[in-house]
Amino acid sequence: MKDILQQIYSNFLRLTHLQKSDKELMFPRVGFLDDKRKSALEKTLGVKISNIAYFEQALTHRSYLQVVNIPNLISNERLEFLGDSILGSVVAEYLFYNYTQDQEGELTKMRSWLVNRKSLALCARHLKLQDYLMVSFSAGQSLQKGNETMLADAIESIIAAMYLDSGIENVEKFIIQSLLPIMMNEQLMQDTNFKSILLELVQSEGKEAPKYIVTKELGPDHDKEFVVAVQVSGEILGSGAGKNKKQAEQLAAKDALDKRIVAVTE
Repeated sequence: MKDILQQIYSNFLRLTHLQKSDKELMFPRVGFLDDKRKSALEKTLGVKISNIAYFEQALTHRSYLQVVNIPNLISNERLEFLGDSILGSVVAEYLFYNYTQDQEGELTKMRSWLVNRKSLALCARHLKLQDYLMVSFSAGQSLQKGNETMLADAIESIIAAMYLDSGIENVEKFIIQSLLPIMMNEQLMQDTNFKSILLELVQSEGKEAPKYIVTKELGPDHDKEFVVAVQVSGEILGSGAGKNKKQAEQLAAKDALDKRIVAVTE
């Protein structure tokens, strides 16, 4: 164990003094990101790419290694490892500063609620990373069928490439402004029990449980529409209309959550 720790420490010191030749060996240029595709990717990610090799490796699935013969070429799995840690750290810090009333258990739950394979895959699709990902023919078929793992791995790898290329500030901006809104909306789409989500959220902030009030009943008895407002501590947070009270309450809770997301991400 002592030898392993010493090796890790020695490699950490070496990392701070990497020469250009070392980086070229770790990140050989492949060539599939030509000027046109590089420009399109920059526009998609909202960053300027300096070292294309970082992003080519981030977009290289391990299956692609079987169809090309490029010395020292490796897949995006190592970048995925780095990107996963960076993503978790940035999201944790974001929650720490924006949800000051929540304790460790709730913050941990919220982070796992946001950062999971499904929401990362949705982010990748939103950014159309599948159009850039280099895969084998069989892996490409799996990707077309909606393979979430490859897409989630690609997002984490892109985060690592961005970090290596332009630093943590650009990564934080990318995650908070581009990914978090998608992640939050994905969770609302995934879990349709909006009343339960809202209840858990307001209770985590030490507030009383939401109250649902019917404000209007429209239409004849055989075709009624109910309008419901959701209230917390005397404040109206949202409203919704539905063919029955339960549906209207769910839509009112969703409206309150949607407004919460907008306020947090603005």
